[in-house]
Amino acid sequence: MTPPLDEIRLTGLRASAFHGVFEHERRDGQLFVIDVVVRLPLGPAAAGDDLARTVHYGELAEQVVAAVESDPVDLIETVAERVATVALSFPATHEVVVTVHKPSAPITVPFDDVSVTITRRRGDAS
Repeated sequence: MTPPLDEIRLTGLRASAFHGVFEHERRDGQLFVIDVVVRLPLGPAAAGDDLARTVHYGELAEQVVAAVESDPVDLIETVAERVATVALSFPATHEVVVTVHKPSAPITVPFDDVSVTITRRRGDAS
């Protein structure tokens, strides 16, 4: 029987990066905002007060920002996949939901946000 999945949530991580299809995005860069929800059973970590049985959210945050700020790509979909891979690299993670926001996207009409959200599970093929 699979234990119930709980959540660790990081909201509003900020990274400066050079993703986008336009030359000015690659040249000037922009802010990206990332939300990550890691789903895992937290009971074992809590029962033993054992950091090794959960996800260290400080390390996760640092690795997510580093992944977003690395190698420029055209699509925020690609950035989201990269972040999901990072979160799933933690052994306790069963599932991850990643949202990548691009608040300065090159859109010609007024808008509040552009984002992509993906859900990935351990063992899923991309």
